[in-house]
Amino acid sequence: MTTLAGAWRGLRWWVGSVLGDTAYARYVEHLRRTHPDAAVPTEREYWRQRYAEQDANPGARCC
Repeated sequence: MTTLAGAWRGLRWWVGSVLGDTAYARYVEHLRRTHPDAAVPTEREYWRQRYAEQDANPGARCC
């Protein structure tokens, strides 16, 4: 049973990472580590900024 539970947790982690569920937490950690005096945006502000950046510079996206 623990092997199945571990596999499930691993799958949830992978899917969450691919979909960006941990992106904000990783950004906040990076910001606090490299720029401790910078203001930390709310999660809503972070996602708005990220999507605005993607729209302004689409790069090699398919859509």
